[in-house]
Amino acid sequence: MITVHSPDERTPAHYVATAIGAVFILIGLFGLWKPAFMGMHLTGAHNLIHLTSGVVSLYFGLAGSAAAARGFCFAFGAVYALLGVAGMAFGVPGTSTMAGMPPDPRLLRVLPGRLELGTMDHAIHIVIGGAYLVAGFLSHPTGVSHQRPHEARITS
Repeated sequence: MITVHSPDERTPAHYVATAIGAVFILIGLFGLWKPAFMGMHLTGAHNLIHLTSGVVSLYFGLAGSAAAARGFCFAFGAVYALLGVAGMAFGVPGTSTMAGMPPDPRLLRVLPGRLELGTMDHAIHIVIGGAYLVAGFLSHPTGVSHQRPHEARITS
């Protein structure tokens, strides 16, 4: 049995986009103060990307239709997951140009001196990409739920 919900019902894609968007904004702001937070390489360019991603993610999470939120989760999920996998596969041992960063076994210099991603960044990107993709798969673009409704007994 399939249950049709109202078109404005929030889907898993909405919830995940909203939550990750808020986290992106917090990390982007926090990274300005502490660039090596949790072993991440939070340069100015990386923080700007996080802030922009956060705003876009919040938009689709809070104001997007079910189809738009789902499409966004698929697109961003694929980009972030592929970025993380590429970093793990093609990152090389090296030391970041960021002051205070230890050597990293999988350093990926996207824009040397401006955007350098390390092992922790890659792992986080894979997790974020996976969360977006799962939310996209769990959401239906028309607001149709994949869950069975609770069946109540009708008594006379």
